[in-house]
Amino acid sequence: MATYVDILRSEFPEIDGELFSYVTGILDTSSSDFESEDDLFDAVGMYLQEVSSNSKNEDDIKRICQKMYNTLKVNDCTSSDKVLLDAPVQLSKITGTYDSQVNDVQGIWMMKRDPSSSTVNSKKLEKAEAKLKAKQDKRMEKDTQKSSGSILLEEASASQASSKKESRLELSGKNKSYDIRIENFDVSYGERTLLTGAEINLASGRRYGLVGRNGLGKTTLLKMIASRNLRIPSHISILHVEQEVAGDDTEALQSVLECDTLRESLLKEEKALTARINSGKGDGTESVRLSEIYAALEEIEADKAPARASIILAGLGFTAKMQKQTTKEFSGGWRMRLALARALFAKPDLLLLDEPTNMLDIRAILWLESYLQTWQSTILVVSHDRNFLNAVATDIIHLHSQRLDMYRGDYENFYKTKEERLKNQQREWEAQQQYREHIQVFIDRFRYNANRASQVQSKLKLLEKLPELKPVDKDTEVILKFPDNFEKLSPPVLQLDEVDFYYSPDKIVFKNLNVSADLESRICVVGENGAGKSTMLKILLGELAPVQGVRHAHRNLKIGYFSQHHVDQLELNVNAVELLAHKFPGKPEEEYRHQLGRYGVSGELAVRPVASLSGGQKSRVAFAQMTMPCPNFYILDEPTNHLDMETIEALGKALNTFKGGVILVSHDERFIRIVCRELWVCENQTVRRLDGGFDEYKDVLQEQFLKEGYL
Repeated sequence: MATYVDILRSEFPEIDGELFSYVTGILDTSSSDFESEDDLFDAVGMYLQEVSSNSKNEDDIKRICQKMYNTLKVNDCTSSDKVLLDAPVQLSKITGTYDSQVNDVQGIWMMKRDPSSSTVNSKKLEKAEAKLKAKQDKRMEKDTQKSSGSILLEEASASQASSKKESRLELSGKNKSYDIRIENFDVSYGERTLLTGAEINLASGRRYGLVGRNGLGKTTLLKMIASRNLRIPSHISILHVEQEVAGDDTEALQSVLECDTLRESLLKEEKALTARINSGKGDGTESVRLSEIYAALEEIEADKAPARASIILAGLGFTAKMQKQTTKEFSGGWRMRLALARALFAKPDLLLLDEPTNMLDIRAILWLESYLQTWQSTILVVSHDRNFLNAVATDIIHLHSQRLDMYRGDYENFYKTKEERLKNQQREWEAQQQYREHIQVFIDRFRYNANRASQVQSKLKLLEKLPELKPVDKDTEVILKFPDNFEKLSPPVLQLDEVDFYYSPDKIVFKNLNVSADLESRICVVGENGAGKSTMLKILLGELAPVQGVRHAHRNLKIGYFSQHHVDQLELNVNAVELLAHKFPGKPEEEYRHQLGRYGVSGELAVRPVASLSGGQKSRVAFAQMTMPCPNFYILDEPTNHLDMETIEALGKALNTFKGGVILVSHDERFIRIVCRELWVCENQTVRRLDGGFDEYKDVLQEQFLKEGYL
């Protein structure tokens, strides 16, 4: 069978010797890297086209590349060993294209040629070599990732300037203060600097809300504090609610009680001492120790602990039955609630919460707001729920421009104060600019006037002494837009008639359910976790079929669905552009970038691995993916999770201007008030419309708390 050398010689008899060696060198050394004839064509096709002097078109070159690719694959299959030659092959003898004398015949690597005599474009040659090397490096990187089973993620790190005074105080054991002061520290994530020369002061007993745009490092800062990579006095206990409780045979209530390690150790010792006394093995000292234990248990009010733990669990949505279930019976969301309950019960000196409302329904959020308002120790919470911060925070810490700014008061006070600061800063900068220009005009006018030399010098010194003010560094405005170039549909476009649904006959979710929506609808679905909100959305989507009753959908209805789990299911080992290209192939890269840009994923963000994006940035990528097919109706399940406040506001505005229909599940009170005109309450196996809107629903929940004694 012909080899690729034979094919080259027969198809391109006029090929230049240097180009021949280059092409055969690539085919010989890189044959295993070519996954298709297209790869081979990318590597050498353009040079073969030049050699053919327009006698062969692109299709001819591709056909030849396919023939050579086939010979390479045959050779790979038939020979398992590579043969080393005893001596270099004289390419000049193989090609037969040289008329040189015998004494001029040398190996191609020994020959000196006049660069001007070559027909090869040297720039194109370098470009092809670079392209081939990049492709090989990329393939090698993918192979490495596949073999390791995961992608290599960047790591966060923190550094802090040491203080001898604080170190001496810590070592002496005399530091009894529960105030926390972290000065002059930096935080990085991989090569990106998140904070530089930052300072944070947390006064004991105050509740701090940490706010800022997605991706600036709020979650990373919490992790650096929790891991004590930043110096925290050792006597201050820290608890970071980050991971869900591990599932085992421990009952939920007992899992919470076990957080009080002192109570648990005293009870364990009391049980052991009682057993020794009852068995007659005691030596008389047990009774004394038991008295001490009982006194200690009474001092910490150990008998009230089960009731306190039960109230916390009930407030977070755990029924009496659920409190007796083992932790392994709960889903991930409920285990996160359990982790929050354990933290609230343990009462650490510093409680770190990262988006605690994401795992809760509105009922549980309202309870948590009330509970944290009576919290005695320090809280640092990352939240994008404006109402939650207004209810809980006594102070706001604003992360921006790689620094932290502190504000007294709740979020509304922070927002007003920040805006006023920015206006004053801008006015001061503009005034100084005008003053500088005025002085500079005088200097330029009299610079060469000997009579005014002293005045010019004075003005120059005055300019030097002026403080260097900077213009306001405003955050770029977040703008989202949902495409709506579609025709109007006659209502109703989506309807459920007399629908019954259950997963098993003994657990009915809905009975005689009747709801309808059209392209004018802006509906929010509320209700306790487990009431059936997500189930109803899936019935509306058509993912679940009613056991009885009918789902009606307009034949031209095109639904876009956003699930809170979609963010977790994005491809992590690709960038956002590649993710859209995999999902919607065949479009130019510019179109994918434009689509991502609509949701604030542009520039470097668009080509960064999805795994390295923050939760809010991943949500934006999920929005770009959802809206790519241009739906005319959106069903959104917790769309505000992980989004920063500016993006939540932009999302609300985008949904208001969207010409299609919207049904959403959300726990964000402000977002609901911005978007929704109807409120559907899931309860008692049905859905009812609440005429009084969100205010009426909130009043009903508050009455339930008071009645059931959760507050």
